[in-house]
Amino acid sequence: TTGSSSSNMADTGGMNPRYTFETFVKGASNQFALAAALRVPETPGRSYNPLFIYGSAGLGKTHLLHAIGHYVHNHYQHDVVRYVSTETFLNEYVDAIRTNTTANFKRRYRDIDVLLIDDIQFMEGKEGLQEEFFHTFNSLHGANKQIVISSDRMPDAIPTLEERLRGRFKWGLITDIQPPDLETRLAILRNKAERDHSPVPADTLEFIASRITTNIRELEGALIRVTAYASLNHVPISTHMAEGLLGDLLTGSYVKPRTDEELLNEIAVILGYSVESLRGKSRQRPLVTARQTAMYVFRDLTDLSYPAIARLFGGRDHTTVIHAVDKIQRLMKERKQIYDQVTDLVQRLKKA
Repeated sequence: TTGSSSSNMADTGGMNPRYTFETFVKGASNQFALAAALRVPETPGRSYNPLFIYGSAGLGKTHLLHAIGHYVHNHYQHDVVRYVSTETFLNEYVDAIRTNTTANFKRRYRDIDVLLIDDIQFMEGKEGLQEEFFHTFNSLHGANKQIVISSDRMPDAIPTLEERLRGRFKWGLITDIQPPDLETRLAILRNKAERDHSPVPADTLEFIASRITTNIRELEGALIRVTAYASLNHVPISTHMAEGLLGDLLTGSYVKPRTDEELLNEIAVILGYSVESLRGKSRQRPLVTARQTAMYVFRDLTDLSYPAIARLFGGRDHTTVIHAVDKIQRLMKERKQIYDQVTDLVQRLKKA
């Protein structure tokens, strides 16, 4: 299989168009990683090869990988860039073995100029996959082709990662992204409010930034909830309103640990559909909206990447998940029924 979840940058369809260097908010917590990411695509394969970026979920690693891809596409239009999550790389590798098309798979990831591979920690314990990636790495690096890797931890902290791979990851530059400080969180909120054309009082932005400290995904999710409520009810945004709406986030409420399958089952029950329906191909409008809502909730409540959510929902393309999240965010501002359904669903799952 060619696997549509990875992207040939001849068209940027597989990349999130919002994830560019221009939309990345610089701060003390990410400035070194950003500087390295900016340097790499200026001279692909010559500076920091590989570039290894690590940090917790929701801090901007994927954003930087996509930004590098967009930069190369815009400045070196004949270069082939491939972005792929490690999970998709694994699934394509398994499919290639099953269908006896490993030669095509090797060409897909070796006859390129830039490889951007996300969430490399998922290689731990998978010896066959590590063997394949080892040879892919050697092929690209030996030809001075650029490799950029992201992970939720540094190479030495990934158990059962082969020593020879660990060593190669250290050939270039290893840099981390830390949780954003208050100033950066505030800048991120201002940036999103401006991008969404949502006028939010400065004191409300400061309130949200001071109380939600974990990651950018949760921070932006809080702002969406507040602006959607104000838009639906035709009321001005205030700090008092934000405090009332974000109670479950501000108290750092406990979310019970669940497997992804367990969470999907709970969502399906609450929405009144079977898991098979949510994973299926039906285009009936109510079911499509329920499926998109479920994808949005996974993005909101878990650390799963877009490709991981796509796999959970029947192996769809990860751009389908990006579209679903964007659409539900928009509908929450336009339709009270959707806003109520989504916020009720999130709060019920947090209390369960």
